[in-house]
Amino acid sequence: MALGRMERILILAKTYPSPSAQYVETSCVAGVNQDGLMRRLYPVPFRMIEEGQQFKKWQWIDVRVEKANKDHRAESHKLYVDTITCGEVIDTKRDWAARWEWLDKIPTFDGFDAIEAGRVSDGLSITLLRPKRLLSLEISKARNQDWTEEEREKLMREQMQGDLFSEAEATRQVKELRKVPFDFYYRYVCETPEGEKEHKHKIVDWEAGALFWNCRRDHGAEWEAPFRAKLEAQLGGKALMFLMGNQHRFQDQWLIISLIYPPKREPVDTRQSSLF
Repeated sequence: MALGRMERILILAKTYPSPSAQYVETSCVAGVNQDGLMRRLYPVPFRMIEEGQQFKKWQWIDVRVEKANKDHRAESHKLYVDTITCGEVIDTKRDWAARWEWLDKIPTFDGFDAIEAGRVSDGLSITLLRPKRLLSLEISKARNQDWTEEEREKLMREQMQGDLFSEAEATRQVKELRKVPFDFYYRYVCETPEGEKEHKHKIVDWEAGALFWNCRRDHGAEWEAPFRAKLEAQLGGKALMFLMGNQHRFQDQWLIISLIYPPKREPVDTRQSSLF
């Protein structure tokens, strides 16, 4: 008998592997299904999600999933990697019109405190946050500049889950996966009934890690200026939203698992008047 059920899921998040914390998925993949429900999917071997590999952000996939039994967060589902079929990628035409259709189905908050309150009252564990504005991008050196032996071991085990990879293949892939030697955080402001409130959260979106390696390759020691230009200046000028996800073991700890950056929307009345 087939386990679980087939679902169509629009991928919105792929995180850079972080094997150091026990009980945290090595790579978190998340999205919204055809019914508008959020899904956190694992285990997903990181080679399946790297740029140019199996599937992209904003791509539909059909996949067999079932509710994760060791993770009681409502959005967490086990997926069967060998059942993945990739579908269309939603484009950005007409100011993200087709993408907004799905973003508008996701619970969205203007304040981080309201997200944490939702976690406490309803078990919320993935949602969209619309910050009022960015304050800065903070960059700090990672505690370990390379994977520790323990991390390599965990990455190896993750890669071999589901019998997709032999031990030799998993070893090769772990060897090739470079650890980003820096941690990136956004400091930002939210509007609250009491006024503006500042928050700081770590960015674990795969795009940020890939951007670091591209900037380092193209600019060497001068990588930070172009990296900041993209994540601070460019994204700060858009209607930037964070897809926030909490951690399995420490559920009051939240991460920015995906950066969503549509162009700024015109106010509704302006859009309506332009029709005439």
